[in-house]
Amino acid sequence: MAAMAFMHYLPNGKVCTIPVMKPAPLDILPATSVAHALSLLGEHGDQARLIAGGQSLMPILAMRLAAPAILIDINGIADLRGIRLEADGSVLIGALTRHRDLERSPLLAERLPLIAAAMPWIAHVQIRNRGTLGGSLSHADPAAELPALCIALCATIELHSPRGVRQIAADDFFQGVFATARADDELLTAVRVPATTPAQRWAFIELARRHGDFALCGIALTADCSPTGAVTQARIVVFGVSDCPRRLPHLESAIVGSAPSPASIDQAMQSLDTVEARSDHHASSEYRLELLATLARRALRQAFGFDERTAP
Repeated sequence: MAAMAFMHYLPNGKVCTIPVMKPAPLDILPATSVAHALSLLGEHGDQARLIAGGQSLMPILAMRLAAPAILIDINGIADLRGIRLEADGSVLIGALTRHRDLERSPLLAERLPLIAAAMPWIAHVQIRNRGTLGGSLSHADPAAELPALCIALCATIELHSPRGVRQIAADDFFQGVFATARADDELLTAVRVPATTPAQRWAFIELARRHGDFALCGIALTADCSPTGAVTQARIVVFGVSDCPRRLPHLESAIVGSAPSPASIDQAMQSLDTVEARSDHHASSEYRLELLATLARRALRQAFGFDERTAP
């Protein structure tokens, strides 16, 4: 019984109408521990989906794009929540940590200012109050900010399964539109971000049709610098343009080895990587590529102090 219709624009420009309905009948099973959640996944297999914040899953269920018989509610697993500093200086963030907690964390503001600066760009406060880190990474929307941030910060993603614990680099985790390296029987439990130094430069910038919308194009950038100011390593990640967040290795290499200046940044932009951009009803591939060039230059200038940071 459809109450309204959802207009879905396909990449080829065609429009399909999807009826918006209440979710199909299902059962909700609360998991009390990681082991319990994995047991329920193993028992119910393809009939089950995990739910945490539900900010992506609930609309999918309402439009009946998915109709699992079982929802495994992992909100009661306290071990999956929180942000803590490890002995080696890295930061461990539980998968159930809400976006709003990331935004407000004094530890992240001090140790990982890139995350703290990027969080206000994600949707709206109501969404950030419920959405979780693990949910965003597992959903892997190509225009989402958190996957790009994890790649830019060289994060490692922790996955639990009946076979044990697996660590996978964020670079290898995101594989396409809503596609990740997580196996069906695995539960994303935490993200570990390595220690950063005060000398690390960073920038975050995105453009959306309206604040809170998914990005048409965005850049997350980190750069390690020597005491002389020369860049020793850079990670420049574009999101919202292709099927998943992608590093720009040619542009990264172009800024490594010297202390950037406005002139050298302009010179480096000649090495901007070729990216396969997507077209949809929001923007053409040509427009997204123009945005990529503009935002990459702005991000580099911001990171090295040649422009003021742009507020959301």
